[in-house]
Amino acid sequence: MAEKCGSEKASSTSPNLICPLCLDIFVEATILTSCGHTFCRRCLKKYDLTHQDLDHMVCPLCREITKLSANRVDDLRLNVSINGCVDDYHAKCGGMNAVLEMCQKCTACKSLKDAVSFCLTCNCYMCDKCLFSHQQLTMFFDGHEIVSMDEVIEGKVSIGHLFEKCSIHKQENKDMFCEDCKVHVCHKCILVDHQNHKIKNQINFEQELRQKVTDLAQRCADKKAELEKNIQNIEIQRHEVHTAVQTLLDDVRQAYSIKAKELEENLRNLTEQIHALKHSFDDDLDVVKSKHRQRIKGICSSITLVDNDRLGHLETDTLSAHILLCEELDTMLKEVTDHTSVEAIKKKAQEKRFKPADNARLDLGSISEYTDHPSTAAIKKKAQEKRFKPADDTRLDLGSISGSDPKMDVIQCVDLRGGMYGMARYSNSTVAIGYGDYAQGIDIIDSNGGKQQYSNTPLSDMKCSDLVLQRDGSLCVSTGKTEAHIYSPLGSRKATIHVRNNRYLLRVNSSPSDEIIITNYRKQVYIYDPTGSTLKHTVQTKHYTRQASTTRTGLIVTSSCWGDPSVVTVYDRDGNAGKSLQAPQGVYTYAAVDEQDRVYIASVDWKNGKVVIRLYDLDGLNLKERVEFNALDMTLGWNWCYLVSLSPDMLAFASYMKLYFIKVSL
Repeated sequence: MAEKCGSEKASSTSPNLICPLCLDIFVEATILTSCGHTFCRRCLKKYDLTHQDLDHMVCPLCREITKLSANRVDDLRLNVSINGCVDDYHAKCGGMNAVLEMCQKCTACKSLKDAVSFCLTCNCYMCDKCLFSHQQLTMFFDGHEIVSMDEVIEGKVSIGHLFEKCSIHKQENKDMFCEDCKVHVCHKCILVDHQNHKIKNQINFEQELRQKVTDLAQRCADKKAELEKNIQNIEIQRHEVHTAVQTLLDDVRQAYSIKAKELEENLRNLTEQIHALKHSFDDDLDVVKSKHRQRIKGICSSITLVDNDRLGHLETDTLSAHILLCEELDTMLKEVTDHTSVEAIKKKAQEKRFKPADNARLDLGSISEYTDHPSTAAIKKKAQEKRFKPADDTRLDLGSISGSDPKMDVIQCVDLRGGMYGMARYSNSTVAIGYGDYAQGIDIIDSNGGKQQYSNTPLSDMKCSDLVLQRDGSLCVSTGKTEAHIYSPLGSRKATIHVRNNRYLLRVNSSPSDEIIITNYRKQVYIYDPTGSTLKHTVQTKHYTRQASTTRTGLIVTSSCWGDPSVVTVYDRDGNAGKSLQAPQGVYTYAAVDEQDRVYIASVDWKNGKVVIRLYDLDGLNLKERVEFNALDMTLGWNWCYLVSLSPDMLAFASYMKLYFIKVSL
């Protein structure tokens, strides 16, 4: 009870030193910078525990938002003024514990003497003089129930509710509560300033508030028990999840073990076949070699017989015999030396092919049979031309042994009806061409030269700066410097992407997961979700970027095209970059990523009309050259070009008014 007396004393004499949350004197008074309201630091920390997922705090009094740093409440400023007043208050009261040890003062008079009793009828504390008056003035106080302070302190008597006096109407108790203004008022205040407000009796309001707090406390206890039960259940479920995942892993490992054994067996069979071929060819060559040695032996034997100093002294029969030997030897020497047998064996070996297994079979492949018997020169040449071709990442095999050099061939050249501004893959043998000048709209062109105009309104007559086709048939079309629109397959606009502060045409592309990739010849690449509504990443680049493509693993291959310098660079989503490939002065680079994450880079020598395309493999963030193809002679209208991969063996290259379909042979 002494503590209660102390709190009541603090609240009655120092209302500005009471924390609105704990209703006690401030401890480390801390100010919310947005609104200036002050609370105990420990109260704010408790309050903040329920908002850890937010980067701000909402003031419990006015709902203003205060931004929080990494240390949250600890970084908020202390209210030096309030803390100074608290220190002064404690000093006057004899220290921190003095508040708890204070006795209640008389509230019946202005003497501020210690109360010795309490009048239950008047609802006030009384000093000794007021008690004497109550006892003597029976006309006024007869029948009043008076109890001693000892009974109050010991809790033997409940003194009920004490109302604060109204500061305006001095004699009136503030026994009402205005819910609209959130203040305690007296009856007269209601008539003057709070008409038509929602008013409640203070005692009833406090009871409702206590009941609400009690209900919330019970609900908190129930929710806590529920969450603790859920936590226990989560751990049980975690064990079951781990068991299921381990089973899945065991199944995968078992399947891999079985497949690996099959591949090892397949490898052994192929190796044995190749060794058998080697032995067969060796035997054939040994037969030819043996025949030549036998001829040498016969020639040497014959020349020994006829090359004799006594030939001039031979008798007729002997002379006839040697003449016959000479004729036979002459005939033997005139015989054409057999070069073709060995050449045939060599050609036979060189024409052996390793035929990879298709993707549907778990097999390395097979060794095909030869069809003719070539010469040894052909065999030697073909053996020297053999190349090992590593398998790509999408196939389970070791690779292949190719018999010819990689090359590119232009299989179709198509005249465009206008200046090409953008190009995108439409299918394995078809591209979509976007026109941005007098010939507007979009054309669909196939590798046989067939054309048809994209007829969906409004795309049929729209200026198209660039375009890309999504997997569901939707088109993302750049229409200028600041906007790109996404259209459904039927031509209705689904979304618009805005890119501000841009001086160049927007270039668009898409990732294998249909993210929208946008570049604008600045040092950024923008990556939006497939709907175009959310900017997921902004990747900073080292060079001005005009085109960008993405791999299945999320890497970004950028081209600066006709920029100076003209470079191709690979970035990850965090902006980390590999080593840039820089073209010589006057040569411009355009890159395309195929479905196997291989990178084709076209180096365009615009002045000389030459295009050299190289194939690169990704080595982390770096590009490792794999093949330089033969140079292509093309008609280059200007320095804006486009390179697109349609399939692993088909590229499309466009420059202004020309479109080329290129067959790739590896």
